[in-house]
Amino acid sequence: MEREQFGSRLGFILISAGCAIGCGNVWKFPWMTGQNGGGAFVLVYVICLIVLGLPAMTVEFSLGRAAQASPVKMYQKLEKPGSKWHIHGALALIGNFALMAFYTVVTGWILYYFVSFLRGHSANLGFVEMITNPGINVGYLAAVVIIAFVLLSFELQSGLERVTKYMMVALLALMIILAIRSMTLPGAGEGLKFYLLPDFSEITPSVVVAAMNQAFFTLSIGIGSMAIFGSYIGKEYSLMGESTNVIILDTVVAITAGLIIFPACTSLGLEVDAGPGLLFNTMGAVFNTMPGGRIWGTVFFLFMTFAAFSTVLAVCENILACVRELTGWNRRKGSLVCGIVIFVAALTTALGYSVLHFQPFAEGTAWLDFWDFIVSTNLLPLGALIMTLFCVSDKFGWGWENFKAEANAGTGMKVQDWMKPIFKYVVPIIIIVLYIIGLVNFPWK
Repeated sequence: MEREQFGSRLGFILISAGCAIGCGNVWKFPWMTGQNGGGAFVLVYVICLIVLGLPAMTVEFSLGRAAQASPVKMYQKLEKPGSKWHIHGALALIGNFALMAFYTVVTGWILYYFVSFLRGHSANLGFVEMITNPGINVGYLAAVVIIAFVLLSFELQSGLERVTKYMMVALLALMIILAIRSMTLPGAGEGLKFYLLPDFSEITPSVVVAAMNQAFFTLSIGIGSMAIFGSYIGKEYSLMGESTNVIILDTVVAITAGLIIFPACTSLGLEVDAGPGLLFNTMGAVFNTMPGGRIWGTVFFLFMTFAAFSTVLAVCENILACVRELTGWNRRKGSLVCGIVIFVAALTTALGYSVLHFQPFAEGTAWLDFWDFIVSTNLLPLGALIMTLFCVSDKFGWGWENFKAEANAGTGMKVQDWMKPIFKYVVPIIIIVLYIIGLVNFPWK
């Protein structure tokens, strides 16, 4: 099967950023910030992006480009005979399915809010009422899965690349407009203060763990989502430079999302620590109480739909590529089968607040929390750890020189030998320590 390629460097950057940019930036990042101290969390999050996110993304891009294969096959092409690193390839595929088991449902919620504002039916919107309605959840989940895999059934350049380019440009333009609008609301200053001025007393081990997990979640690092896009690009540009471009774009979107959410919260006296419902409750209330709210609400949730679909398309492309390499199926057959499997798995989340009650952890948790625990708390940080160790282990893994040669092929920022201790010791040790702290402090039953 001939390897597909991106048609342009811009397509690669926008699609890779699109995989990173999405609900993680605009739905999860604000409510994680609200529950973890505001500006203090933002500061630690940015540090985690630089110290952990940049090395891990460079590693993952390098593995994909060197192997020219999806995560389920790339280790076999790079590992030494008899090694077992390829087991992580199977875990990466499972991680992508687990991510879509709740991400497609959240995307359906966003699509529902967009349609409601567009039709002028936003007056009685309620987050709890929405998530406990089986018909809404299953119907919009089905719409998301069908749209995603119809687009992915086309070839890479005519399907995913073309659509994502337009979505990302529209997304960035809409964000700027909405941030300006939110920051000019009465009382917006208090929200900006909470969001941008760190209170260092809020920086606890739990906040640091949350920031690390959010950094990996928002960059989609650790389950092969970036590796698959590395396999679609040539060697014209070095991969640390490309990783930097993606992380900068991702961070701009996340920070701008907070500039939309938190000024709006304090303007209307809404709670900033409302959790997963923060985006929906806050912005729904904002738009229903402001002049021209129907128009602004439609535009905002249109932007959110773009953001969410950019990640859904990117992760589903990763799943599809893995399945096609395992089976030899064409895009259309693979899209049909993968779409059905994801839909069935996501029914747990879609019905988890109504007919499939399940409290895996503390009281009030549901299937969404279970899938998020599998992905964010475990597979993302551990996957980043495994990939990094594979690249720096000269005796058992791919080896530093092989990794450096691949990462540095092309023009742009280079991996230097002085960075080896960072990749070999600093990144793995930080991940292991924070992972253990996270498990110890996790709100089990």
